Amino acid sequence: MPPEVIDALAPLRLMDPPGVEPGEADSSLFSGFRCFTLARADVSVATIYTAQAGLFRTTIRHGGSPEQVEEWDPLVRSFEKRGVFCLTEPDHGSDIAGGLATRARREGDTWVIDGEKRWIGGADAADVLAVFARDEADGQVKAFLVDRHAPGVELRIITGKVSLRPVQNAHITLRGVRVAEERRLGGVNSWRDVAALLRRMRSDVAWIATGLQAGALDAAIRYTTARQQFGRPLGGFQLVQEKLARMLGNTTSSLALVTALSANQDAGTWSDENSALAKMVTAERARETAALAREVLGGNGLLLEHDAARFFADAEAVYSYEGTHEINALIVGRSLTGASAFA
Repeated sequence: MPPEVIDALAPLRLMDPPGVEPGEADSSLFSGFRCFTLARADVSVATIYTAQAGLFRTTIRHGGSPEQVEEWDPLVRSFEKRGVFCLTEPDHGSDIAGGLATRARREGDTWVIDGEKRWIGGADAADVLAVFARDEADGQVKAFLVDRHAPGVELRIITGKVSLRPVQNAHITLRGVRVAEERRLGGVNSWRDVAALLRRMRSDVAWIATGLQAGALDAAIRYTTARQQFGRPLGGFQLVQEKLARMLGNTTSSLALVTALSANQDAGTWSDENSALAKMVTAERARETAALAREVLGGNGLLLEHDAARFFADAEAVYSYEGTHEINALIVGRSLTGASAFA
């Protein structure tokens, strides 16, 4: 990710824009449209910005003590301190709730952390890692603000990705990393607290999936109105127009869903099943919409010089991150039936 991207975005103060009341800027609807607009331009940019504005900031604001929020939130909003959310592990993704293996033990006023984290986007450019670890004393999950360059922290970039290529995902190893008690987030003391954070984060991803669709549709319209085949624009053929109409239908219905989700959240209704349903549906629609965009470009849809290829590849990452289709479906199914189908 070129540093010029954040250098250009940070001064815009998209987390606390001038002229917008703090309550409005902190609303789910505002952050949602921010995700939508960035993703419509580029999903990698939306992902790396939301790593700071969504994942890391949410962890601080809703996982920290009032004193920690007062100290850290201004630094996060200004990008003076960049941070990332470190939950997923090499052997635990969908089963992280019960399988989280990174350990923390307290020694006086210091915690010692050992473990590994994987798929941590933007960690290479971060100052701070929000690391989730299981307390050896009580078995509960806690969260810690770990300096990126602290002794015992080793970071290796994951190579060979086909999606979100500018986003550098890292495999992080923590060996005897020492963290002061004041860097433990006071509001995270169980998996229930982590789940409350994920509930908020999943909403942002649904908005990103919707913005991805709008970007793919933009790319398809640009191409099909300019490309000539059989002596007329490609967009003048019936079968092409049918695909464009389906893309618009997917995008519009996704936008309606996430707007309703955010309106409910801003009214005080936060539920796992609502955010899970939104992420599940919009990511699935994003996969179809991006595939249709690639399809109407023909062979040129496989070339990175045409935007459809980028949205097509990135849809695969959005489909999987912040909860796979299957995991989100089980959250919704549990709400519908009252029976948990998780293993």
